[in-house]
Amino acid sequence: MKLKNHFYYLFIIVWIVLDQVSKYLVARSISLYQVVTVIPGFFNLTRVHNRGAIFGFLNNSQYPAARILLNLGAILALGVVAYYFFKTPAEMVLSRLSLSLIISGAVGNILDRLFRGYVIDFLDFYVGNYHWPFFNLADSCITVGVILLLFDLLRSKGRVSHPA
Repeated sequence: MKLKNHFYYLFIIVWIVLDQVSKYLVARSISLYQVVTVIPGFFNLTRVHNRGAIFGFLNNSQYPAARILLNLGAILALGVVAYYFFKTPAEMVLSRLSLSLIISGAVGNILDRLFRGYVIDFLDFYVGNYHWPFFNLADSCITVGVILLLFDLLRSKGRVSHPA
């Protein structure tokens, strides 16, 4: 194991810990569905329990099989991302950081599902009556990681020379 890899592992652990600590603090200090206004007209902390996927997809499913498949799918997706993480050279910094963020977010939400049976979402952004779906730090890690990975892939594709 190269010394360079230690940075990425530490990066992953830090984001997982930040995610879990933020959810713990929300669970201790905000009741379910309680709204704490942070920036009036724009941002609240609102604790909700998401039994589905990102942005509440399948949250209200009454089928236990749907939740089992969701959890298995999340673990499988984590495995695929981890595979690419380990196959990507440590020198490909943006790709490795992107994959690290995705892994961090996936692990954070999988831990919630395994130990709580749901994911704690609490970030509530809105303008007027339009609310973005509730999310958490793990969701943010996944989203930012995917955006950075797409950016890196598009950027590196532009640098590949094509035969004339």
